[in-house]
Amino acid sequence: MDKNRKKCSAVILAAGVGKRMNSKIPKQFMELGGKPVLYYALKAFQDSFMEELVLVTGADEIEFCKKEIVEKYGFHKVKEIVAGGKERYHSVYEGLKAVGDADYVFIHDGARPFVESDMLERAYEEVERNSACVIAVKAKDTVKIADKDGFVQTTPDRSLVWQVQTPQVFEYKKIKEAHEIVMGREDINITDDAMVYETAFGKPVKLVEGSYENIKITTPEDMEIADVFLKKRINSSN
Repeated sequence: MDKNRKKCSAVILAAGVGKRMNSKIPKQFMELGGKPVLYYALKAFQDSFMEELVLVTGADEIEFCKKEIVEKYGFHKVKEIVAGGKERYHSVYEGLKAVGDADYVFIHDGARPFVESDMLERAYEEVERNSACVIAVKAKDTVKIADKDGFVQTTPDRSLVWQVQTPQVFEYKKIKEAHEIVMGREDINITDDAMVYETAFGKPVKLVEGSYENIKITTPEDMEIADVFLKKRINSSN
């Protein structure tokens, strides 16, 4: 491990119920290539330069995650498994409180199984320069901004449109403070960690190139796509 690298921890979110998956099993626990979807995200961070991982899941799934994922697959970097909150940013905050001490924290969706080591390296280099960054990819399609009735209002320049992914990476103390600032506010609809940071401090977050394969599994179609990506990776490694 690079002795000059600052301490990095990761918060892995696996508390979603996956309503759009039409399954009784939460998406992060569904099988992909014979293992839970969550396994692949944890494996990527376990094999990385992270010093510790905090897993955030539903209160009823803590014991399952401990026995059937963390202990079963030997994820020794998982130091804590904590229960999530009502909204995503509540869950993130529960994870941040369990981190304890770190210079930087990587916040990642457990339902994104294809995070890559070079992606983590790029994010680390960027957070050292800018204190906050998010993995993202440039939009392939033209995007329209609509009004509440579904009529097009504007068409933003596609070259400036990015689709945000995870991990989203921050100075640990800053993002924890940001959550404490926005916690309990009812006037904003917070949809990602960067928005917490932007809302709290009014500062922009740097975008870092991700991968079009770094998909978030949300619908049954995503599982089919993920299976293709996984087979491709297995074939390329053989």
